Amino acid sequence: MANLISVERASLALGTDQVLDEVSLGVLGGDRIGVVGRNGGGKTTLLRVLAGQREVDTGRVTRAGVSSIGVLAQEDVLDPASTVREAVLGGRAEHEWAGDPRIRDVLTGLLGGIGAEAVGGLEATVGPLSGGERRRLALARLLVADPTVLMLDEPTNHLDVEGVAWLAEHLVRHRARPDNALVTITHDRWFLDAVATTTWEVVDGTVQSYEGGYAAYVLAKAERARVAAVTAERRDNLLRKELAWLRRGAPARTSKPKFRIEAANSLIADEPPPRDDVELMSFATTRLGKDVIDLHDASVVLGDRTLLDRITWHLAPGERIGIVGVNGAGKSTLLRAIAGEVPLASGTRKQGVTVRLAYLSQEVRELERFADRRVIEAVEDVREYIRLGRKEISASQLAQRLGFSGGRQQTRVSDLSGGERRRLQLTRLLMDEPNVLLLDEPTNDLDIETLTSLEDVLDGWAGTLLVVSHDRYLLERVCDRQVALMGDGHVRELPGGVEQYLELRHQALETVARQQVSSSQAASSAAPPAGGPSPAELREARKDMARIERQLARLAEREERIHLAMAEAATDYDRVGELNAQLREVADERDALELEWLAAAEVVG
Repeated sequence: MANLISVERASLALGTDQVLDEVSLGVLGGDRIGVVGRNGGGKTTLLRVLAGQREVDTGRVTRAGVSSIGVLAQEDVLDPASTVREAVLGGRAEHEWAGDPRIRDVLTGLLGGIGAEAVGGLEATVGPLSGGERRRLALARLLVADPTVLMLDEPTNHLDVEGVAWLAEHLVRHRARPDNALVTITHDRWFLDAVATTTWEVVDGTVQSYEGGYAAYVLAKAERARVAAVTAERRDNLLRKELAWLRRGAPARTSKPKFRIEAANSLIADEPPPRDDVELMSFATTRLGKDVIDLHDASVVLGDRTLLDRITWHLAPGERIGIVGVNGAGKSTLLRAIAGEVPLASGTRKQGVTVRLAYLSQEVRELERFADRRVIEAVEDVREYIRLGRKEISASQLAQRLGFSGGRQQTRVSDLSGGERRRLQLTRLLMDEPNVLLLDEPTNDLDIETLTSLEDVLDGWAGTLLVVSHDRYLLERVCDRQVALMGDGHVRELPGGVEQYLELRHQALETVARQQVSSSQAASSAAPPAGGPSPAELREARKDMARIERQLARLAEREERIHLAMAEAATDYDRVGELNAQLREVADERDALELEWLAAAEVVG
């Protein structure tokens, strides 16, 4: 295969850090390369070197076989004044892109359809869109452009489980040709296993190459650790424990990578299971008793939306449940309802007297009061020792297991990155020794090494665990069962796990598509009224409808924020009165917009 990019003995220093130290590597046609490593270890810098966005201090980088390189950076580079059509499709004529099945697949997979319905339509302006929506636009633009070498920095950020599965399938189908290649930085281990034919680990200025995806990478590191040290202490190695779980999992997880099954079996022959479920369940029952948290006939209503519709759910001691669902279906709301932070429109919530609940939200505002204190001080503020399973460990030991080395524990909280702040908040929650743990997207901003450490900590934690996450690997790794919110207000059991959820979503989308085709055929068979609107009037009406729909969506978000604020200020009657007045304003504005939308819809027909 052609050598598209070649790096020979490249070195690069940033300040006093040697990011690359005489690195030699190459990107061949047909390669799909996953890049892993610690946060701050140089992954993004390596991507920029490959793309020609940063020069090396010494060495040589050659791009002889590359006609185009496309890079998805973590920074937003879209023009806020452009439309979705301009940002994604550029100057392509409608017949050109609409007749290309690859482009239609991108629009449907990332933007909700060929009309980009999920972001307000093709004529929507980029500026008002959320960060996640703009991120999906940038990814869609790159996939539509189809460069020779595609470089993606954390492409699964802001994608749900369904979106990650679609992206993996799309990249495997379209990035397997000998004339193109893919290089992607990712912390999503399921995505890495599904997409990568090669894994690069950036560590201490070097780039180590492994054949295959995440499972093959784990095996190779475990073999290297075994060769380096065969003492009994190394049998507690996290990589070996992770490999043991991989080997015991679904056959597809271990048949895909190209490694010797015999080698894996010999490594884990006497390795204990990642966790003793029976022992943990017994311990959890002792700590919690029979009653944990029950929701009976519970409903949660935000504005005119019913997010949860008469849910009855009994949480048992020691249950480990993963929650998946479409964006906006109410996953975070369900956690907040279980935590008692959202008022129920109907039904009851009952909590056991022995419950000690901890809730990791998607925000970390709780750390603001520790801004001038050091990491270890913020952890010891909760307590100095914790019992994890049958062992007692110190605050410093737990912090180290979650990625805060001895030196990093002396860092001020205000100087931590977003991922480090999230790790610190999780450490503080665990130090409080809860017996019910609710985690809302715990993997955000965490690298693979930290994720593995987090899972190891949770393996020895006895209690009831609920996790909302788009990280499919984490859900399968730490949870015993999964449930789904499909957007209809109900919680659905998933005996088949995340794979069953994806099948259900596929069936639902196919049903909607058939209904739309039927409606379109029925409309086209009807005779057009005499003296109908002109093409210019139709275009203007469609623009008005798209504009109004975006305004209505923003109103819905504002309404949800007001309802959450009302829940937080339930005992402050003056504040509740102010918020009620704001709700009335939102309702009046929505009524006016809906009338305007109906008028435009009559023109369109």
